[in-house]
Amino acid sequence: MFLHRLPTPVENTLPPNISKAPLTYARSQKHPLFRRQFLPSFHGPRTVLLPSPNVAVVSGSSWRQPEPFPPELRPDLMPKHVAVIMDGNGRWAKMRGSPPWVGHEAGVESLKRLIHLCCSWGIKVLTVFAFSYDNWKRPKVELDFLLRLFERTIDTEIEAFASEGIRISVIGDTSKLPNSLQKMIHNAEERTKQNSTLQLIIAISYSGKYDVVQACKAIAGKIKDGVVEIEDINERLIEQELETNCTKFPNPDLMIRTSGELRVSNFLLWQLAYAELVFDPKLWPDFGKDQFLEALASFQQRQRRFGARH
Repeated sequence: MFLHRLPTPVENTLPPNISKAPLTYARSQKHPLFRRQFLPSFHGPRTVLLPSPNVAVVSGSSWRQPEPFPPELRPDLMPKHVAVIMDGNGRWAKMRGSPPWVGHEAGVESLKRLIHLCCSWGIKVLTVFAFSYDNWKRPKVELDFLLRLFERTIDTEIEAFASEGIRISVIGDTSKLPNSLQKMIHNAEERTKQNSTLQLIIAISYSGKYDVVQACKAIAGKIKDGVVEIEDINERLIEQELETNCTKFPNPDLMIRTSGELRVSNFLLWQLAYAELVFDPKLWPDFGKDQFLEALASFQQRQRRFGARH
């Protein structure tokens, strides 16, 4: 049977001057049934479906309390860039007899938990697949809710993100978004562009194919204008035109997909070339500290060759 979450662990690549130490970690415990309770947020409580108490919630006070670095992990082997396909919101809601938007609401809280952990544990870039270009095919009522949810989340969390040193970047074909959301995205990017604790890259109306196509168009325009020659085209030039050129670390070290699906679904197709992949069976609203710790522990035990032989 294929193990979804953790492929067979192997040693990570370490610089020559760093000694290798054994790494052990505990597997996460399964969460009990969900229950209805008040959900703390940065700006006050509201009632939604929430995982049981062993899935931490980021509240206004706990956001400012860094999560202690896990003894199971090594700081020198932490990924600089983690990418996440946040899958399973709809199924999470359906299992509870609720409409899809209830799952999307719970998914936002799961994202807050992950952002808090990344800030606490020294990860520099977190890219999340919030809305695929292909998601425009979904029912209008769900699309309208998602777009309002994006606006509300930016509006309510921008103060906390700014104060915690989080830089917000958005990639994707934002021309398809409502003008009000486009304006909010622009303002959020401008307000947080000097922050350096964590860069949160949100992929909205994004696809990996779209990204490569728009990069090719940009290069073709430069050739037409005489800025570059055909002979100048190489991998580096293409990477400079991809939308992830907004960050110092454009290529994810680790990609996590939740819900047990075993595919990358048109996400960062170029950038994931040498990323380590973890497929977690938990639905996205159920994904918490235990699952993230297990994914990071798996990453740290792998040997990254980048095509070479060790």
